[in-house]
Amino acid sequence: MSSEEMPVRRMPQPRNPLKGSHRDREEAKVVPDTPQTRSPAYRLAFDDPDFLCRPETRPIRLQLELLKPEMMLEEAGIVSTTVLFGGARIAEPGTDPAAAKNEVQRKNLIASSQYYTEARRFAQLSSEASKKTNFTEYVVVTGGGPGVMEAGSRGTLDVGAPNIALNIVLPHEQAPNQYVTPEFSFNFHYFAIRKMHFLMRASSVAVFPGGFGTLDEFFETLTLIQTGRMERVPVLLFGKKFWERVINIEALAEEGTISPDDHNLFTIVDDAEEGWNVVSEFYGLGA
Repeated sequence: MSSEEMPVRRMPQPRNPLKGSHRDREEAKVVPDTPQTRSPAYRLAFDDPDFLCRPETRPIRLQLELLKPEMMLEEAGIVSTTVLFGGARIAEPGTDPAAAKNEVQRKNLIASSQYYTEARRFAQLSSEASKKTNFTEYVVVTGGGPGVMEAGSRGTLDVGAPNIALNIVLPHEQAPNQYVTPEFSFNFHYFAIRKMHFLMRASSVAVFPGGFGTLDEFFETLTLIQTGRMERVPVLLFGKKFWERVINIEALAEEGTISPDDHNLFTIVDDAEEGWNVVSEFYGLGA
């Protein structure tokens, strides 16, 4: 089943006999051309981009970015997600890592291409479980960009499942990757609201090698779980060699800045099957 054929479940709307804002927006465009109607003051407030982008209306924009994806995912009946975090620079095996700035980076990124394969496979496994729930549970969500994100989106299409993308406006990686389900391709201005959406439905979080953004997402997830602001879910770190070199959790414990047992908040794995087994055991999916 292609992404274009994915059924989108719509919740029934209550009857509303009042004139709708859609009609007013269209009718406001066909008024006589006068100095008064040409004035910015005459524009409908909710249809005035200049007004909505003022500094004073930031709270409205924050609320809209929270509401739009939430309402659309709720209407589609999506209950839980499998979150994939990871680097945009990790290329598919067999392709030249264009992001490499020197030979050392090129060598390391070529070696890290294995995580593209593992992310794609992990997304396949999650999507197979999602099929059994009529695509309401374990729906894969990524940041929608290239690299690990592309691999995750691609893995869902391999088994005919939808995926969610939470893109953000950046100088690079502007467009969602080609494997994103169009109906669930969202775009954000605020990093904070985007990160909320990653975790609001998360049944598990898989973290693949990446850069500052991936580290930020990983540590925010850990912080929310550690402080009890988020319920415990499986958090998987893919790539023992990478993560043991990049972060030193034991040093934090030795320094006393975290609890000695905080390393139990996540599990280090090396391949997709190992990672999905952790999720399956946590939720009893194999029973």
